[in-house]
Amino acid sequence: APKQRMSFSLSQGTRDYNPKQMAIRERVFNTIISCFKRHGAETIDTPVFELKETLTGKYGEDSKLIYDLKDQGGELLSLRYDLTVPFARYLAMNKITNIKRYHIAKVYRRDNPAMTRGRYREFYQCDFDIAGQYDGMIPDAECLKIVHEILSELDLGDFRIKVNDRRILDGMFAVCGVPDDKFRSICSTVDKLDKMPWEDVKKEMVNEKGLSEEVADRIGEYVSLQGGMDLAERLLQDHRMSQSKQVLPLARGLDYYTGIIYEAVLTQAGAVPAPAEAQKGAPAEESVSVGSVAGGGRYDGLVGMFDPKGRKVPCVGVSIGIERIFSIMEHKAEVSAEKVRTTEVQVMVASAQKNLLEEKLRLITELWDAGIKAEVMYKKNPKLLSQLQHCEESGIPLVAILGEQELKDGVVKLRVVATREEVDISRADLIAEIRKRTSEA
Repeated sequence: APKQRMSFSLSQGTRDYNPKQMAIRERVFNTIISCFKRHGAETIDTPVFELKETLTGKYGEDSKLIYDLKDQGGELLSLRYDLTVPFARYLAMNKITNIKRYHIAKVYRRDNPAMTRGRYREFYQCDFDIAGQYDGMIPDAECLKIVHEILSELDLGDFRIKVNDRRILDGMFAVCGVPDDKFRSICSTVDKLDKMPWEDVKKEMVNEKGLSEEVADRIGEYVSLQGGMDLAERLLQDHRMSQSKQVLPLARGLDYYTGIIYEAVLTQAGAVPAPAEAQKGAPAEESVSVGSVAGGGRYDGLVGMFDPKGRKVPCVGVSIGIERIFSIMEHKAEVSAEKVRTTEVQVMVASAQKNLLEEKLRLITELWDAGIKAEVMYKKNPKLLSQLQHCEESGIPLVAILGEQELKDGVVKLRVVATREEVDISRADLIAEIRKRTSEA
């Protein structure tokens, strides 16, 4: 009987990254990490799975998206859902009261993956947090500055950073008549406003969360407001909201925020393929806001949940929506037909004649030892044309060509792939010349 061929497929909500995609990711990571370092951050790492009880009760309605692992002999474990809760656990466990750290790692969510929209079950998060007791709003402002720097540097197009405060939201819910015990669950519903129209949000508040129509309509009046300082002034004059400072339509559904909350959205239509980045449930033509690319806020109570004595460590942080940024950058690279290099080779060591393998290996060893990125073909006597073609295809800028005459004269023929110009360089000056020419590129 013929052998049955195995067919392979990926698990739902995951993907492979090819070298071109990885090159783009690396570029994005480098930009972000250099920004974090510019602001004086250290980095940490934590296990990919935590005790189930560490994650339980921290995410409100989203807890149902946590991946639980099978009992491995007495310990109930879950895959991490974000990097913030493990960070809080790390601070409490190690009795750390102040740190400025970034953490880039994969997290896991049992979401319904809409991979065309950049939603996955396994994806990277990219967090920057400042923990510690500091004077009012200084670290909070720096987090906003970091979001602004990263989004500007990545050149993703126009963006808007929306700012709100948990205490204002709670104040708004109070004056609208929402019972205290419903604040958090109503907040989760309001957070869906960027994904569905107000009518549907209202329906959920009334039918599922049990609010009266009247209270829902009052909330509707407030969440439709947006603006800058002018809105702050207007709210200060509002007789119902006079005890609050500023309200914007942003609720970030997670349960642990206590103060400032913010979210950055791209506002440029056409910056992204419409189906790929359209928000869940939003009509395709509404591509003006292509969705959130960063978000964060202040969470002063989270560390205390892990401390036996309930000692609080104030924290404020930001999470960069790295997967969505990758999708946008990949799309931009495709559209512009930009040639993305997947290696960093500076020079190909080649020969025009036979029997020069050992000489080529001797030369490439000198280059490697000097820290030059170099490659040689894995053939004893390759044709010069095929060596040059390899350079063209993979974007290698220079070729160092060896021949009998060059060896006699103690030189190497250095060829510039783009212009086909060739110069003889003495063996002693070759490394400096390669460095000079590739640093200019």
